[in-house]
Amino acid sequence: MKAYFYDNLPGDQRLPHDSGKAVSADDLSSVGVLYYHIGDLEGVNKLAADRGYKNRDEITVSPENMGDVYETKVKSFFEEHLHEDEEIRYIRDGQGYFDVRNKGDQWVRIQLEKDDLIILPAGIYHRFTTDESNYIQAMRLFKEEPKWTPLNRSGELDTNPYRKEYVSQFL
Repeated sequence: MKAYFYDNLPGDQRLPHDSGKAVSADDLSSVGVLYYHIGDLEGVNKLAADRGYKNRDEITVSPENMGDVYETKVKSFFEEHLHEDEEIRYIRDGQGYFDVRNKGDQWVRIQLEKDDLIILPAGIYHRFTTDESNYIQAMRLFKEEPKWTPLNRSGELDTNPYRKEYVSQFL
């Protein structure tokens, strides 16, 4: 895992956009983002049991796998949003970026690759994109039935109970 401030320059979202200013795992954990490097499924299974993740599925994000909807889907993943559940991703293959907001509301880019696992808390604003390879395979873990409902950032979300809980706990 490599994390750094997003450079905010225009251009393809799949490029690194590395500002050259590193962000530590401790900085990420201060906003509720947890990172693990886990080399095998046994380790993922242990983490899942410890944290109560009962369900999982796998997704491959690539033009070959998704066909004509690939570009539209990747653009929708890159819209700033939050979820009312934790977002847990274990990278099985490929590479991609999660961008999260820090305490100063600045973008921090987290580069993930095979065997990286990230947990984003419910209520954090974030976005996702593949890198230039246009390929990532990830296991998604869930506490309950699998669901993925993005709520795009808006002023109305300030009153969302999951956002309010996140703000009170981390910001």
